[in-house]
Amino acid sequence: MLQFYFLSVSLNLLAGYLLFFWDDPDASERKSGFLLKNDTFILVVGALSAFTGLVKLFSPVGGRLPILGDLIPAVVGLVCGFVLLFGYYQRRTSIEDTEHTKKIDGILAGNKKVIGAIAFVAAALHFLFPGLPLI
Repeated sequence: MLQFYFLSVSLNLLAGYLLFFWDDPDASERKSGFLLKNDTFILVVGALSAFTGLVKLFSPVGGRLPILGDLIPAVVGLVCGFVLLFGYYQRRTSIEDTEHTKKIDGILAGNKKVIGAIAFVAAALHFLFPGLPLI
């Protein structure tokens, strides 16, 4: 479906921008009125990115092979959505860090910019070459 193709490209670009250029601001910056620093906006982008990635696994552009059709953009959307949702969870909850959240944060803390760059590349390749088997 072309609607999910458009959502996949645009949400991968937006999530990549949030992960690559946006460091976690302090509370005063989040309450400023800038939309991209708003926690609710980040929650919505993360949830939509993960949902679109999940749907793209099963509805490739042009009816190609079901799983291989849009594998890279779908996986990138799922990962970006998870990273954004996990960051939102960490900022909004006052629950003490558990062993699992410390491990996940340790993996994601240094790799946000890399994941953002991969999302940019996946979105650009998916936009320019929608008919390739894996992109």
